[in-house]
Amino acid sequence: MESIYNPQAIEAEVQSFWTTNQTFKAVEQPGKEKFYCLSMFPYPSGKLHMGHVRNYSLSDVISRYQRMQGKNVMQPMGWDSFGLPAENAAIKNNSAPAKWTYKNIDYMKNQLKSLGFGYDWDRELATCKKDYYRWEQWFFTQLFEKGLVYKKNATVNWDPVDQTVLANEQVIDGRGWRSGAIVERKEIPQWFIKITDYAEELLTDLDQLEGWPEQVKTMQKNWIGRSEGVEMTFQVADSDDSFDIYTTRPDTLMGVTYVALAAQHPLALAAAKNNAELADFINDCKTNKATEADMATMEKKGVDTGLKAVHPLTGELVPVWAANFVLMDYGSGAVMSVPGHDQRDYEFAKKYGLAIKQVIEGADGDDITQAAITEKGKLINSGEFDGLNFKKAFKAIAYKLKTENKGQIKVNYRLRDWGVSRQRYWGTPIPMINLANGESVPVPADQLPVELPEDVVMNGVTSPIKDDPEWAKTTYNGEAAFRETDTFDTFMESSWYYARYCSPSDDKQMLDPEKANYWLPVDQYVGGIEHAILHLLYARFFHKLLRDFGLVNSDEPFKSLLCQGMVLADTYYRESDNGAQDWVAPTDVEVERNEKGQVTSAISKLDGQPVISAGMSKMSKSKNNGIDPQEVINQYGADTVRLFIMFTSPPEQTLEWSDSGVEGAHRFIKRVWKLVHDFSLNHEKGENPVSLEGLTLNSAQKTLRRELHKTIHKVSDDIGRRNTFNTAIAAIMELMNHLSKASMDSTEDRAVMHEAIQALVLMLTPIVPHVCHHLWQIIGDGNPVENTLWPQVDEAALVEDEKLIIVQVNGKVRAKLTVAADASKEHVETLGLNEENVAKFIDGKTVRKVIYVPGKLLNIVAN
Repeated sequence: MESIYNPQAIEAEVQSFWTTNQTFKAVEQPGKEKFYCLSMFPYPSGKLHMGHVRNYSLSDVISRYQRMQGKNVMQPMGWDSFGLPAENAAIKNNSAPAKWTYKNIDYMKNQLKSLGFGYDWDRELATCKKDYYRWEQWFFTQLFEKGLVYKKNATVNWDPVDQTVLANEQVIDGRGWRSGAIVERKEIPQWFIKITDYAEELLTDLDQLEGWPEQVKTMQKNWIGRSEGVEMTFQVADSDDSFDIYTTRPDTLMGVTYVALAAQHPLALAAAKNNAELADFINDCKTNKATEADMATMEKKGVDTGLKAVHPLTGELVPVWAANFVLMDYGSGAVMSVPGHDQRDYEFAKKYGLAIKQVIEGADGDDITQAAITEKGKLINSGEFDGLNFKKAFKAIAYKLKTENKGQIKVNYRLRDWGVSRQRYWGTPIPMINLANGESVPVPADQLPVELPEDVVMNGVTSPIKDDPEWAKTTYNGEAAFRETDTFDTFMESSWYYARYCSPSDDKQMLDPEKANYWLPVDQYVGGIEHAILHLLYARFFHKLLRDFGLVNSDEPFKSLLCQGMVLADTYYRESDNGAQDWVAPTDVEVERNEKGQVTSAISKLDGQPVISAGMSKMSKSKNNGIDPQEVINQYGADTVRLFIMFTSPPEQTLEWSDSGVEGAHRFIKRVWKLVHDFSLNHEKGENPVSLEGLTLNSAQKTLRRELHKTIHKVSDDIGRRNTFNTAIAAIMELMNHLSKASMDSTEDRAVMHEAIQALVLMLTPIVPHVCHHLWQIIGDGNPVENTLWPQVDEAALVEDEKLIIVQVNGKVRAKLTVAADASKEHVETLGLNEENVAKFIDGKTVRKVIYVPGKLLNIVAN
């Protein structure tokens, strides 16, 4: 064995072994317990960042640990390779998105391999490949046939200069990111999938997910947003028109003083034909931002439509306003306004001089002239409903509306149907055909996939398939028709990739049910908290669709979920002449710190001039504080990176990058290497057996074995149950401290040390697999470490033969005794009182009391 640890040589050799022997190839083995571990697959942006490394390190440690538990493990990897960033990068680099994407995949794949992740690369997939999206198109056509897909007009962000639809992230301060034009709200035809049909099941099945963080489940519950309220009809005065309103506060119905419509509501549009002010207002609303956060903070504006609505219970006429805080996309596009008990309605009423009526009794001191009373309470000024509390008023008012055929109790959801249309190019073509009569039909199965052309030129404005009229031309039943030129939302691809991994090369069917049902559901899913709502919700929905089509037999896709925290790094900058901050890479800064770790000096290595420390921040290109994993691997090796990542912070918390921490991780691996090296040299000198069988151990040897098996117990629990990898590593490091001090002189010493070193290497194998593979060849049993089972706890070794008793006199430590573990109280007291140093401190005094804490403490009170 070499005396010097050389990670680069070792890691190349070990990775070659894994490849040659297909160590991580997963094959279905009915009857053997499986474990499917999955990381959220990456977008092929060009290079891995430390967030990727952390995510995949966590998954790999879990996978390798479960493999050592004797389970049949599958850990695949692929590429979420469609999407807008590829288009932007292609425009910037004057390259087709496909060429740019495939080049990035090749580079990032090599990076993943260099980190030693145990993937079954035979299952690799890329969502931009036609053998993947073909089945997504097929499934969409099946959903259409089942009535779960429909097309309707929906409001989008429209750039009037570039003549294109923009994603929300492409709208900056209300303007198009490329043209700078003021973005309008425009209605265009869009495809939707009826996720709302599954809203209740998506909500109730969260209770099945015991392995999910409560935070994520709560976020999904809030997004689905189940509420119970009353839907009622308001008649338009002197008209046959009416409109519906949904409210969760029917107890305030008697306080309605106006109603508000969305600017795009049909009644508002009709009224605008004879109302220039209203028409101008509706036109202005086309440029409004439409996110809930924007709606909450923007100035509330409105225009009286001139219409009056009939209150469904009192018959009173209330004015109908068009308001910018009401959206057609939510509910019916109309809300009842109760300014006395809703602060938004209150502020709007104050602004436009509308009536404010109190119908809920407030607490002492509440003054409706100052603000709305939003708490629930007893009804007042509500006629026959006076004195009722919220629950009773809810039932009574709902009952009256129902008996008069004006309303009913209804369960509503905040969740809206999934709009899957995108007007971008780099995505899966939506497999629909638009006929001359306005109808849309699915592309026949024998014509799938509808292929996306890859050899294109991006003009930075419109999609190449929209610019090419020939691409869209097709026929249907002998008649001329046109293919849909929209592409799918990329959440479509990421909603079922986990299932395709089960049979990625099947060209006959979307999924092989037998293989899918062997591997699914995923046992452990690892990814960022930023995907807690949309990706995870869509994947859960897609899984239920797959189940209902008979392709899988489980209800949920992911049994357990681990959300890792962000990776932070130091940030440094200089202020330019115009006040902007020019960010300097941490690797280009020479830093001095005080004893508390605070930066006392930061000097640029490039010009020797000071820079300003801005503290820790998420690694990002914008702040130039990303650390290239490859540079660290080249310097220290992949195992060091993995150990640092796993040790520095609990997985769900943020991780602060530290050069000194990386160096510390490297030093620890070298300590392990030296320990094994020294043991192997010692063992070569003698020909003593290393088996414990038949040997009699002394106290020190028993103590070392006890520390070993306590560590095995803790590490097994920390990794296998708690996912607290940092505490597992800390326990291993503490064991190393004991082993470093242990003797290797006798046969018994070497036997205990051999057992301990073997267990040490096995426990470290999931975390630092390269060096452990190499070390196991020296101290193992002849089999590769990847095929070796996890060390088992010897319960007998945990039983203590002796106890260390602290002896105090009047609360001060005067002696330490080693006694048999089963020593009686009387025996311990006798030993303690007769101990030489104790006797000195009680000489001439009267012993008043002797307090014994079994196995720990003997306290003698004397005066």
